[in-house]
Amino acid sequence: MPSYVVAPPQPVAVAVRGGGLFAVRRVFCVGRNYAAHAREMGGDPNREAPFFFSKPADALVTGGAAMAYPPATRNLHHEVELVVAIGQGGAEIAEETALAHVFGYAVGLDMTRRDVQDEAKAARRPWDMAKGFDASAPIGEIAPAAEIGHPAAGEIALEVNGERRQQGDLADQIWPVAGIIAALSTLVTLKPGDLIFTGTPEGVGPVTRGDELLGRIAGVGEVRTRVV
Repeated sequence: MPSYVVAPPQPVAVAVRGGGLFAVRRVFCVGRNYAAHAREMGGDPNREAPFFFSKPADALVTGGAAMAYPPATRNLHHEVELVVAIGQGGAEIAEETALAHVFGYAVGLDMTRRDVQDEAKAARRPWDMAKGFDASAPIGEIAPAAEIGHPAAGEIALEVNGERRQQGDLADQIWPVAGIIAALSTLVTLKPGDLIFTGTPEGVGPVTRGDELLGRIAGVGEVRTRVV
């Protein structure tokens, strides 16, 4: 047995609907994957190829637990997203076979320090501290693709304190799941346990301490958290 000088971290896992845990390796996110949101954020959906950023695995918040309002921001935003759980890895994956690499799907929140992100954009710096902070990725349970299939259409929505804030349809994604997997696998070798947050529809906005967030995707499930 190896002798660690620092105790290894506890594994990060997400509950699977029907039982079991999905051990998480890495968390990737797609930027501006809905046309209306791309325009909302000042982008041009007709010109941009998919681009990616990451969050640490231990940024996940599971089981409906509360998330702490992070330091160093006065403008914390919600972004509800379809999350893809990779069950079979690979590199240079063909779009035609990409869905065979999916174990299942979940609903997630890509929480964002928007003011930090805006400052980073203006200075042409990385977004890491705007996106990858502690508790920045609440996620619901994973629904196996063997049970729900591969959702390509259906409502995606977010409520804050019972008020609808975001609403869209998975069919509005610029890059569908298969295209996202194919593109990402040209940049990294995907591995079992990887998660991919696939972008958010329009309507992103601020939340404050005490707010209750509920994200839903038709046929997939939901995610809940409270900002404290």
